[in-house]
Parts: sequence; structure tokens; C-alpha cells
Amino acid sequence: MTMNLPDPSTMSLSYPDVTMGVWAPSMAALYGDRPAIVDGERVCTYRELDERSAQFASALQGAGVAPRDVVLLHVGNCIEFIVAYYGALRAGATVTLVNPLQPEPGLRKQIEETGAVAAVTQPQQLGVLLGAAAGTTAVTIVVVSDEPVEVAPTSAAVVRYDEFLAGQPTAFTPAEVAGTDVAHLAFTGGTTGISKGVRVLHRNVVANVTQMCGWRAAHQVVTTDDGLVALRPIEGLDVHGVIPGEGATVVVSPLFHAHALINTSFLLLCGLTQVLAGRFDPARMLELVERHRASYITGSPAMWHALATHPDVARRDTTSVRVVSSGAAPIDHVTLEALGAAFPNARVAEGYGLTEGTCVVTAMPLIIGSTYRLGSVGLPVFDTEIEIRVQDDPSVVLGEGERGELWVRGPQVTDGYLGHPEITAQQYVDGWLDTGDIAYRDADGYVYICDRAKDMLIYKGYNVYPRELEEILVSHPAVSTAAVVGREAGNVGQEPVAFVVPVPGAQPDPAELMAFVAEQVLPYKKIREVVLVDALPTSAAGKVLKTDLRARIEQAAASR
Repeated sequence: MTMNLPDPSTMSLSYPDVTMGVWAPSMAALYGDRPAIVDGERVCTYRELDERSAQFASALQGAGVAPRDVVLLHVGNCIEFIVAYYGALRAGATVTLVNPLQPEPGLRKQIEETGAVAAVTQPQQLGVLLGAAAGTTAVTIVVVSDEPVEVAPTSAAVVRYDEFLAGQPTAFTPAEVAGTDVAHLAFTGGTTGISKGVRVLHRNVVANVTQMCGWRAAHQVVTTDDGLVALRPIEGLDVHGVIPGEGATVVVSPLFHAHALINTSFLLLCGLTQVLAGRFDPARMLELVERHRASYITGSPAMWHALATHPDVARRDTTSVRVVSSGAAPIDHVTLEALGAAFPNARVAEGYGLTEGTCVVTAMPLIIGSTYRLGSVGLPVFDTEIEIRVQDDPSVVLGEGERGELWVRGPQVTDGYLGHPEITAQQYVDGWLDTGDIAYRDADGYVYICDRAKDMLIYKGYNVYPRELEEILVSHPAVSTAAVVGREAGNVGQEPVAFVVPVPGAQPDPAELMAFVAEQVLPYKKIREVVLVDALPTSAAGKVLKTDLRARIEQAAASR
């Protein structure tokens, strides 16, 4: 922090004692006929979002969905997703989120584990859902379709979305559930690789959205006399961030992912129009930024690299962008410099979070006058404590600059895993969450993520952090992006192997790249092989799928 600037990580907020069921009516009261969502040529205002989500809640109730029942959202980014999300929460239901491309076996397992009684889907994945739902608790299927839906006889009642809402009242009093009830069952691999449903409580979601409104917009979420929520400026906290009631955001991340979903509730409460962009395309996103005067955009380093280096940057007006929020992985300095040129009026705000922490745990402060810290994911957000502990002995807390496992405590830490008490007991201890990430703090409390604990390599007894090697590789002029994983090397442990995507038109020599890294690291950190690839495999959330890269190495070894 620059001298004499406030340190938001030492400030405390108050957290409204409400559920997410009040979000849609609260936003309608704040913004009325302002556009809330733009989906292609379709526009949904805040008032319409309130009315339609009330209709959806009433329709769920009429279909026999009771408070605390589970509703599955099996749908891509669209207005109906957001309406169904807030509608289900107003009905007191728990929402479980799923990638609409999930194959039938995994989808059926999620239905069975959650006991979902209703689902929202689209025609292109209806067949998979019906197959997965056959003989389960999912007896109501709502299909987002402009055309009539015809299906073979099934145990579930299948109804078009418009017909489901038809004739329902446009006002709905939120069901009586508590902050300690589950809002989301969000599935994640976590630190174990086993897909598990995280029990995200209403109070966790309210807390994390409240933290983000304070951190990124310098506004406190407060309860109104009629039981809704509103925003109030935080005195003495000036940020170069979101201005409530102004601007827009372009949404490319899938809403079934925690990061995009929590961002939606934060940005909608701040009055930013959500422009749904569909599949990420750099040229289209830049055009949408210009057309809608986007002020806040969020994504991953891989996306930012493609966006900031696209030739259309030079001809698009991007001066409206105030915040570029980056997550999923640390951003490299080459991409950071390109972003600064592409969005000249923006602050880049890296952050760190995980589903088990609802979403955001740390974030770069946007306080006017503060300076950016390369490689850091910022400070713990309001009312959030972190400790760096020894991996093999979590009773030992490490000091400044020492690398260890990151533990978190705060109001956004969730309630554990559905049906996995043993794993919950291992990772949730005395109010603290073991994130499974390796990190350290500097003298000012800024957090630096080194790697996932499972990504760290041990070579001849030394710890090797892939992130450090990746940072060096992307500084080479012929390298666009890179990912480093470990390869089993007998009794010496694991040796680093790099998968490298060259910049367009470049043909780097793998041996030269290995020498380039070797000149800048200790001998035990040297990369032992470079594999040139056209692209790195990534998840829907933009994370590089290192499990896929490790599998490729194992397959190559098995074929020798």
C-alpha cells in the first residue's frame, strides 16, 4: 500500500440478515426499468427480472417444489438462466449448477446425490437430461425453447419455459428459509479430484456479494425497512472501481461456475447491465465493450492474452472500462502489459477464490493511489483471515515470505461437502478452510499463490513450483502461453515438462527454450522437455487442465 492510504483488509462490514430470495425485488426497487440483462437482441429490465423470477418461483411452488428442495440448472448463459436462478432462490429452493455439456452418467450422479426434484434445460441437451433423470426424483423438466417440445412418454412432466410461467403472479413473497439454509450445491473437484457438492449457504452468498460490493464499489449492502437490501457508500473509501447504477459488463464465463454466478449478483446489485456474449470471441467481445460502454469485465489470463493482443484493440474504443478483473490463475507480466495498453483507463484487479470459499477470498485493492503488485492476488477481503501453514503440520503457522499451505477463515467459507463427512472434516477445521493451495505473504500482507499443492513438484528433495517456470517461459518473445507439469523420474522424484503455445508465426526451438529457462533458475528447477502445442486444454472457467497434460505425459511414457 502507498503511505497513508486506508487498508481495506483491516476494515469490517456488517452483513444483512437476509437470504438471496430478496435479491431480485431489491434490484428492481433500486433500478426499475434500467436494462439488467442483454441477450442478443433481447433485453430484460430489472423490473422484468423481478416479475419473471416471481412467476418462476410461483410456478415451482405450484409444481410441488417445497422450500429446501433442489432445482437443477442445466442450461447455458441466457436470460432464462438468471430468471430461474433468482426464482428458485425466492421459492426457498436450493440451486444445483451443472455444465449443460455434462455426459449422462455424471449428470445422473448429480441428480441422485442432490435429490433434485426439478430441472431447467434447453432442447439441445433435453435428451441427455431425460435419460439421466429417468427413475429419479427429478419429475419436473422446464425447457427453454421457442418451439413446441415433443418427447416420448417419460416419468417426468416436461413443459416449455413460457408455458411454465404463463398466468403466474408477478409478485412473490420469498419463502421462509434462513441464512443457514443451503443456497447452492456447487460441484467441484476441490483438492481431492473427486467431484463433490459444496454446501454454499445463503449467508455465505450474501456475505461474499457484500464483500465484493465493498471491495470493488466502496458500498455497503444494507437492509431496508421493507426487508430488502440497498447500497450505502462507505465513508473514507475511494476506489477506482464500479460506480453503482452506471455501465455494463460483458459476460463470457459460464454462469454455472461460482465465479461468474457470484459476480452476477454483485454486479446486478450495483446496477451494471449484464451483456451475455456467448462463446468467447475476442473480436466480438471488443465490439460489445465498445457498443455497451462496458465498465467492468472479468475473465482469466488465457482470455486476456487473446483479447489484449487482438488486432481489433487498436480500432475499438475501450476507454469506458474501469476494471479488468482476473481470476482462475495468476496473470503473467507480458499479458499485464498488453492489458494496460488495450484498456488505458482500467485498473487490473487480480483475485483469488475457490468454490469452498463461495467465490472471492483475496483481491487486489482498487483504492485510488494504491499501486499494483505484480504476481500478487491482493489482500484478504473484508473480515477474512488467512494463515500460511506448514503442509505436513498445519499446527505451525509460517511467517512473511515463507511458502506453505493457505488456510482461510471468514463469512464466505462454506458448510462443507454434501455426503462427504470425512473429507469435510479434513478440510474444514475449527472454522478454517484448507484451500490446498501453496502461497506466501509479503511484509504488507499481500498474498502470492505459488501453485496448487498437487501441482508442486519435488525433484531430488527440492520443491519446484511450475508457476515460476511458466512466468519465465512467457517472457520469451516466441512464447504465447505455457503450462508446466511434473513427469515421474524414478527415485529423483518428478521433473518439469513444459507445454508451450508459440505466438502466431513463430517456431521456437525446444532446446533453446529449455536453455532460456536454465539461465534464470537453479539447476534443480530446469525444464527437462518442451512440447509445442497449438493450444492448452482449459476448463469452462478458463483454468488450464493440468490433469489432461499429465495424462498425455503418462500415455507417451506407456507407449515407449
